Amino acid sequence: MNIREQLEELEYQFLHPSAAKSREAKRKKEEKECDLRTKFQRDRDRILHSKAFRRLKHKTQVFLSPEGDHYRTRMTHTLEVAQIGRTIAKALYLNEDLVEAIALGHDLGHTPFGHAGEFILKEGASYHHARQSLRVVEKLANEGRGLNLTEEVRDGILKHSKGNSPLIAEGNMPKTLEGEIIRLADKIAYINHDLEDAMRARLIDENDIPSDIKKILGETKSQRISTIVRSVIYSTIENNYQHIVMDEKIYKAMYDLRQWLFDNVYLAKPVVDELEKGKGIVRALYEYFVEHYEEIPYYQKYLELWGEYEPKQAAVDYVAGMTDRFALKTYERIFIPKSWHIL
Repeated sequence: MNIREQLEELEYQFLHPSAAKSREAKRKKEEKECDLRTKFQRDRDRILHSKAFRRLKHKTQVFLSPEGDHYRTRMTHTLEVAQIGRTIAKALYLNEDLVEAIALGHDLGHTPFGHAGEFILKEGASYHHARQSLRVVEKLANEGRGLNLTEEVRDGILKHSKGNSPLIAEGNMPKTLEGEIIRLADKIAYINHDLEDAMRARLIDENDIPSDIKKILGETKSQRISTIVRSVIYSTIENNYQHIVMDEKIYKAMYDLRQWLFDNVYLAKPVVDELEKGKGIVRALYEYFVEHYEEIPYYQKYLELWGEYEPKQAAVDYVAGMTDRFALKTYERIFIPKSWHIL
């Protein structure tokens, strides 16, 4: 019995019966197993070593091009989601490797300039970052060959975003409890770290947070995350693992805080003004590359590899994959006049 087989056996011995087991995981294309790592470990590593993951460090979370090294980016958000998700999974004896793999891949499809960029691509191409994240791991990554991830990881990536459905136990729910963990951990992370970034940007002050919310969740970021995570763990145990849930009172307070953030941070004039500029850049780039798709570096290669590649989809893939700074650089190259001079 090799190391991977021993790890698979340990999952059956120590994980909860409802946990996803890596031995049972399926890929679209069967491949030779690793003698050291389980399927979920390999999925995590494939995402971690992908170009799309590295680009997350230069993609906006909320604040566009902030002057300061301590504001969140898509990468730091992703790492915080993974940490919160693993804490919950470990306490519930669920599969940490699956949780981490989903977390690392859940935002790979986000556009430059955060949701401002997503808004523009949604207008022109029915874009959604969760579907694009799945497209990245299935087709775009690994030079157009995809990562051949397990069904459980792909499902968790696709369904991490709730859309208009309720967050818990309804709507487009993941097929695994581990996927449900990331669906919650994503919100726990961004609600709390966006709040901290907004205070760093002096848009709000700790004293501005409604007292009834602080009374339930806590006075500090650490207390609020701890309160919510504890609620998720103990409520799920009490629920006999039917779904990943939390206490109704804490759930309501968390979503009241989320709505308060929308009213006081996400829709604040300084944030909106800058993101409007981001929208303009993404719109201009998307429209340009729809018309000049042959300028997309990998267009011909992917066309040959896949047999077809619709120009609008190529433009979406290219623009959505850009970092903030690459989008700015490309916009400048295409649309900003150069100073004329004699060589």
